[in-house]
Amino acid sequence: MFERLKRALVESYVGAIALGYALAQCIFHFVNIFSSPIGAWLARNAYPEITPRGTGLPDFLLKYGVPEFVRFSLLLLVWYFLLRWLYLTPRQKETSGRA
Repeated sequence: MFERLKRALVESYVGAIALGYALAQCIFHFVNIFSSPIGAWLARNAYPEITPRGTGLPDFLLKYGVPEFVRFSLLLLVWYFLLRWLYLTPRQKETSGRA
């Protein structure tokens, strides 16, 4: 069953399009790892009356990038396994009954 699915995905280029989309999402989440803490810092500086002042140390800003890092890691892992399954393993040739 998986061989038929693999053959259909590879021969119709749907697998390549899906891998390209997954890689684009992976790059998007990688960029968000760094832009989320910057956005939180800008929002905190834009509205200083909302942030509590009695806390001593400022809130850990990199915690806003942690969910994006998890999404990036999982999506990259799924992308790699799909790439390996679809294109990096040799397909078995169908042999006819004549030899």
